[in-house]
Amino acid sequence: MKTWLTTAFILMLTACQPLTTIRSDELLTAVGTASISAQRGDTLEEKQFRAMRASKLEAYKELSEQVYGVRISGLTEVDDQSLGQDRTHGASDGIIRAAEVISSYKVGDSYVTEMELNLRKMNKMKEYGESHHVPSDSAVIF
Repeated sequence: MKTWLTTAFILMLTACQPLTTIRSDELLTAVGTASISAQRGDTLEEKQFRAMRASKLEAYKELSEQVYGVRISGLTEVDDQSLGQDRTHGASDGIIRAAEVISSYKVGDSYVTEMELNLRKMNKMKEYGESHHVPSDSAVIF
């Protein structure tokens, strides 16, 4: 009887333990992908390089969405009790510092970039310098 109670007690204690380790709230991961054949370029190497850059920017975008969130705006028009246009737009805006590329590799016709961001390190980097507004494509710089 004593052995049975000890076994039951140990099983109850281990049932409360998580089966996997809980991810740290300070570490974010993101994956970006880009098609190679959809890129502009005269050679395959140029298309691969562009896909590599695009997948990295996609991973940065995903990190920005995780850190700063996504602003959603929508528009629905009803004309004579009939649904007209229905549009939704999402945007994220922020500065990502200290992100690290974990790996970058080709999978079929796509390029994949995996990135990691330590939030503590990013916040520490904010102390080193001020960020400046980057003008949009349509703005005249000089």
